[in-house]
Amino acid sequence: MFYHGGSNNRGCEAIVRSGVALIKKQIPTAIVDLASWKPETDANIPLLDHIYEDKAKSISKFSVDWLGCALQSKLFKNENYPFKLIHSKTIKLIPNYDIILSIGGDNYCYGEQPGIYEIDRCVKKTGKKLVLWGASIGDEDLSETKLADLKLFDLILARESLTYEILTKHGLTNVKLCADGAFTMEKEELPLPDGWQVGNTLGFNFSPLVWKKNKDSREAAFDLVQHILDTTTLTIVFTPHVIEEGNDDYACLQDFYNEFKSSGRVLLLPNNLNAIQYKGYIARMRFFIGARTHATIAAYSTLIPTMVLGYSVKSKGISKDIFGEEKLVLNLKDISDSSKLIEKFQEMVQEEEAIIQTLANNIPRIKEMSRKAALYLSQM
Repeated sequence: MFYHGGSNNRGCEAIVRSGVALIKKQIPTAIVDLASWKPETDANIPLLDHIYEDKAKSISKFSVDWLGCALQSKLFKNENYPFKLIHSKTIKLIPNYDIILSIGGDNYCYGEQPGIYEIDRCVKKTGKKLVLWGASIGDEDLSETKLADLKLFDLILARESLTYEILTKHGLTNVKLCADGAFTMEKEELPLPDGWQVGNTLGFNFSPLVWKKNKDSREAAFDLVQHILDTTTLTIVFTPHVIEEGNDDYACLQDFYNEFKSSGRVLLLPNNLNAIQYKGYIARMRFFIGARTHATIAAYSTLIPTMVLGYSVKSKGISKDIFGEEKLVLNLKDISDSSKLIEKFQEMVQEEEAIIQTLANNIPRIKEMSRKAALYLSQM
């Protein structure tokens, strides 16, 4: 498995943790190793056979590597050479494996990825199988360069139907539909903190990523929290899911906690829990509102009515596959509108029992789709 940013992003952890478990259940003799940008954050993931550091190599100006890049560019018009050096730690590992899994999930949603493209080319030159594991890709994300890279894959596992439809529409024939492996991830239930109302607690996750994309969204989210406190008896538990410098849910949610702590009905979960521990808390909530996809997957998979803030193709597709529609999924523009947030929250409360029943009916099917990813891998 490669292109994993580390488990400070609990969604990335959930992809690896559930992925290796699914693979080893389907293929018991498999050896599964991980190349990670921050291997020290992945030590608690069971079943992995080895974790390698995949720290990008820096190229200092006027160094031998820098001169080599300049020569390759000017003499041979080779613009890919620097990326071969930058990712040399991963590329050197390729010959040791039968199958190379690109596991970023939504890595292909953030513009061009020349580093990934170069690794992919090296995989195919070595004659190994190349698999994109549990991907989400929007129409707006595709370019000729990206499509050329996607055609290199022996297998693309789309984690929701919108991505599957988009990729097949663009002529890709190497795509199979599955679901995100995190639907099958186990949970660990730690003791409940003081102030948690059993059966009457709402989880609330907000991300600096969403706030940066829509600067008015935080004030609207504050309005929603105030509305919940004013009109219900719910306790609100602020729930971080990504704890990275510059992209830290915990720091963001501290502002929410400080704003509303005088109510006596808000809690803030700590920032040092792993993915299955956060899932253990989410599973005991009555409702969940979240911006991070894998936090919402933790809720869906444990039958918790869920409202999604700032959708992407993955959020839309996942909701569509569960409900047959984009149920309680608000787009990036709508989340700065307090009235729309409150309207969707009220819809979730009013339809609570029906939503739970739909989840109970459909999550077993979604989990079976998750398991298909490992089945397709074993067939390949």
